[in-house]
Amino acid sequence: MDITAMIALIAAISGIVLGWIGRTRSYRQDLIQEAGADALQRADVDYIKRGVDDIRLEQRVQGQRIDALSERVTRVEESAKQAHKRLDRKEEMGGGI
Repeated sequence: MDITAMIALIAAISGIVLGWIGRTRSYRQDLIQEAGADALQRADVDYIKRGVDDIRLEQRVQGQRIDALSERVTRVEESAKQAHKRLDRKEEMGGGI
């Protein structure tokens, strides 16, 4: 084999080896980037879940407050109704105000 053929063979083999090394490195970097993106996405989803849980808790508390206020309004309305009845009876009796 002459020197030109040997150089061509060595160049071809080194090209294949270097190409394979580059491909492997690129694959590893892609894998690392993908894993990082997945971890970031998981963290974001967990953050959103905690936010939703906080909103649900606040909504439940607001519902309880609204229920309590509704009960108070009902009692005040009943009291006002009774007061009006007493005033009407007093007016009917001629007592006036």
